[in-house]
Amino acid sequence: MNLKNFFKLLLIIGSFNALSFCGDKGKTKMLWFDATANFKRLGSYDGIVRVLDKCAEVGITDIIVDVKPISGEVLYDSKYAPKMKTWDDYTRPDTFDFVKTIISEARKRNFKVHIALNVFCEGHNYYDRGVVYWKHPDWATIVYTKDGFVPITQQKHKYSAMVNPALDQIQEYELKIIEEVVENFDIDGIILDRVRYDGIYADFSDSSRAKFEAWLGKEVKFPEDIFKIEGDSIIRGKYFKEWLKWRASVIKSFIKKARDVVKRVKPSVLFGVYVGSWYLSYYELGVNWASEKFKPKFDWATDDYNQTGYAELLDFLSPGLYFYEVTKKEVESKGMIDASKLTEPGMKPSKSVWYSVEGSAELVKNVTMSVVPVYGGLYVEQYKGEPERFKKAMKIALEKTDGLMIFDLVHIENYQLWDALKDILKSK
Repeated sequence: MNLKNFFKLLLIIGSFNALSFCGDKGKTKMLWFDATANFKRLGSYDGIVRVLDKCAEVGITDIIVDVKPISGEVLYDSKYAPKMKTWDDYTRPDTFDFVKTIISEARKRNFKVHIALNVFCEGHNYYDRGVVYWKHPDWATIVYTKDGFVPITQQKHKYSAMVNPALDQIQEYELKIIEEVVENFDIDGIILDRVRYDGIYADFSDSSRAKFEAWLGKEVKFPEDIFKIEGDSIIRGKYFKEWLKWRASVIKSFIKKARDVVKRVKPSVLFGVYVGSWYLSYYELGVNWASEKFKPKFDWATDDYNQTGYAELLDFLSPGLYFYEVTKKEVESKGMIDASKLTEPGMKPSKSVWYSVEGSAELVKNVTMSVVPVYGGLYVEQYKGEPERFKKAMKIALEKTDGLMIFDLVHIENYQLWDALKDILKSK
C-alpha cells in the first residue's frame, strides 16, 4: 500500500473512531515535572506547594513526577541507582524527601500522581555524568557510523547516553528500579520514557549481533546484511526488515516484563509509556507502539511486524504531538516542514499532514485502534512567545485524543503560560 492510499484509509478509520470518544469533560489533563529542569524550583516544601497550588488553580488533574533523568541518577534513596543531590549550582538538603513531599501535597489537592522514569538512558553526554560514566561504560550503546562502531559516549553532539536495550543485565537493572518505585511510593501510575533504541544506527554491538543471529537462526554478514552507510544514506541489506522486527520485539518483550512487575507489586497502578507520535518513521527507534491488530503495509515492515505492537499491554499511551503546526491545513498550506523544527529522534523532513498536532493525534488514535486511552502530549517550548497558538494546540489535542499531557512545567513557568492553561483546561 502506498502512503497516499494509507492516509485515505486512516481518514476513514478515524471518522469511525471519532464516534467512540465524544466531549472533553472529565478528560485527564497531565503536567510533566522534568527532574533536572525543575530541580531547584521543586527543591523545597514552599516551592512544591506554590507549583501545586497553581496546578489546582488552572485545572490540572494529574502530575507526572520525573524521578530518573537521563543521567540514570534518581531523586530518592535507591538500593540500585545513585541519588542526584546536586544539579547545576543547587544542592537539595539531605533532610528533604522530594518524592514523598510532592506526593503528600498532591494528595491534599486531589491530584493523581504518576512517576516517570527514563529507562534505557544512563548518562548525560554533555557533562560526562551518570551510570555509564561512573560504573557501567560497557552498557553504552554502540553506534554504527561512517568511521566504524563507536560507543555513544563518544558522540558529544547527543546529550542522551543511551544503553543497549537487548542486554539482559540492563533490563534486569531497570526492572528492579521500576519495582522499587512502585513498591515504595503511593502513586496512581508509572510512565516510562526512552524505552527505545538511540536510533536506526544503534545498537551494533557484538552482543546485539549474537542475539539477532540466535533469533534469526542464521549467521549474518555484519553490518552489511543489515545495511551499509553510503554518504548520508543507508543501503538496506537482505535482513534489514528482520533486524527491525527483532529490535521491536526486544522492546515489546521489555514492556511486557515491566507491566508484569508493576501489576505484581500493585495491580491498581496504571502502566503507561511516553513515545513519539511520528509512527511512520518511529520504527527507526526499535519501537512499535501500535495495536498488534494493526498491520503496517510499508517497505520497511515484515508481513508479521504487527506481532511487535504493544498497545494492548498499556493502561494509557502518551504520544508527543510535537509539532509547531497545529492543524492539517497549516501543513498543506506551507508544504515541506522546516527540518530545523524536527528535533526529536526519528523525525524526518516531511510535508505530510501527520506532521501537525491534529494530524499526528489522528494517526495515533488510528494505529492504536482504540485499544488504549491516548493522552496527547504537547512540547510547550515550540510555542514560545505564542500563547494563542499554544491554546489552539491544547484545544485540538483535547478534541482529538482522550486527554492531554503538557511537557513541561519549566516552560509554563518560564513563559508565564499559567493563564493560557487555565483558559483551556477550565473550559473543558
